[in-house]
Amino acid sequence: MVSRGLLYQVSTSSALVEGVYEGAVRVGTLRKHGNLGLGTFENLDGEMVVVDGHFFQVRSDGLANEVGDEITSPFAVVTHFNPDLKVMIDDCPTLKDLYSQFDQLRHSDNFFYALRVDGHFDSVLTRAMCRTKEGVPLVKAASVQPEFEFSDLDGTLVGFWTPEYAKAMNVPGYHLHFLSNDRTKGGHLLECSGTRLRFEIQREGNYRVALPETNDFFKANLHRDTSHELEQAESNHA
Repeated sequence: MVSRGLLYQVSTSSALVEGVYEGAVRVGTLRKHGNLGLGTFENLDGEMVVVDGHFFQVRSDGLANEVGDEITSPFAVVTHFNPDLKVMIDDCPTLKDLYSQFDQLRHSDNFFYALRVDGHFDSVLTRAMCRTKEGVPLVKAASVQPEFEFSDLDGTLVGFWTPEYAKAMNVPGYHLHFLSNDRTKGGHLLECSGTRLRFEIQREGNYRVALPETNDFFKANLHRDTSHELEQAESNHA
């Protein structure tokens, strides 16, 4: 029996590591496939945060703006979110604690999971990619990303947990983006502390990857194992 839940992804993380940043899909297309998710925009122009069907772009100034259907993305992951489980956590002092809470909600390391956290955050540390030329390796682009510290605000975390066996396709482990409740600030999550947080999780039973029909993807050398570089880029502090 195939479980419900479809994770829709455009391109692969290994292509992103190699500098394949040409826009491959419009936000209007992504919107048809999910109401929760994350990704980036053409030429790595900021972080994508998808909350309740609204698509936001957090640029390198840390400010968020909702984008229209015509904007394009080289890499994105979305799903129609209908959580299997919701729990309240009174105190979550670090990102490591947040991951540990989700570990208790996951019953397998072999499935993809969609994740959401809502509540009050005492502190949030994020980063956002700067607009980058095509072909610049992701590790190099990530080394100059600005970071932002927010405090005492309500917001939402959205993202995914990916099995280790899929490391050539997506970021293994946890990958979360943040958006404030007033929809003005956010980014790729690096650290956080919060209280009275609502955790929601959905197990994904289906995984669909749409490969870009772009010149740079056709020509890219995707033979290498880029998992170490991906981990470095995703966790790198400026």
